[in-house]
Amino acid sequence: MNQSSQKVTFTGALREPLSARIDWPVGGAPKAFALFAHCFSCGIDLSTVSRISRALSEENIALFRFDFTGIGSSGGDFANTNFSSNVQDLIAASQFMSQQFTPPQILLGHSLGGAAVLSAAEHIPSANAIATIGAPFAVNHVEHLFAHALEDIRQQGQAKVQIADRTFTIKKQFLDDLEQQTIVDKIGRLKRALLVMHSPVDEVVSIDNARRIYEAAKHPKSFISLDDADHLLLKSPKDSAYVARVLAAWSSRYIQ
Repeated sequence: MNQSSQKVTFTGALREPLSARIDWPVGGAPKAFALFAHCFSCGIDLSTVSRISRALSEENIALFRFDFTGIGSSGGDFANTNFSSNVQDLIAASQFMSQQFTPPQILLGHSLGGAAVLSAAEHIPSANAIATIGAPFAVNHVEHLFAHALEDIRQQGQAKVQIADRTFTIKKQFLDDLEQQTIVDKIGRLKRALLVMHSPVDEVVSIDNARRIYEAAKHPKSFISLDDADHLLLKSPKDSAYVARVLAAWSSRYIQ
């Protein structure tokens, strides 16, 4: 049987329509729903996300993935977004899932999306299992992607930057919001199971970030090394499939 996807739309934090997709399991009714947060500027069509979705489907887990405000097919202006609005988009997604389908029991975030799920988790009580892939411990880590433009952004109020062959407008409010964020306390009071997945050779977000997240968390917590995987899990399709299989096996202990 083939995996089926359902396109849906819900209202995000900035009152814009956000484009989402539910990937249903191949075997019928899912045993759980997972809510996915993509990496900074990536979008849900990244091949890594699709591979994770297919692998989770084989484990009878439905995946709800969406584009943050101003990304992909979602409405709104990326320039008006920030980390806080991403967190609120996640909360809005969980509320939509609860109203229209089933509340998410699993939260999964990739890179800055991992930091977002760590921040949003306390507002999503249905999620018993929280997992991150290559997540930064400090959210302002993302500034390295446009370090050359930081001075222009602060002095001129905004600047256009190139990220992964695409042009984005970054405003000073985005930087100000990053500087105000801290997730260490939120990690410490999760009171939910946490799985930290990270590659020791990640050149974008160093493995030390995983150590700091793990140390800030209380049990139950687990760490899985992604060995020679790259940050976006694009080098080998086996890496994203491995992430999904590990997540499914680990979360089975915590989902109802």
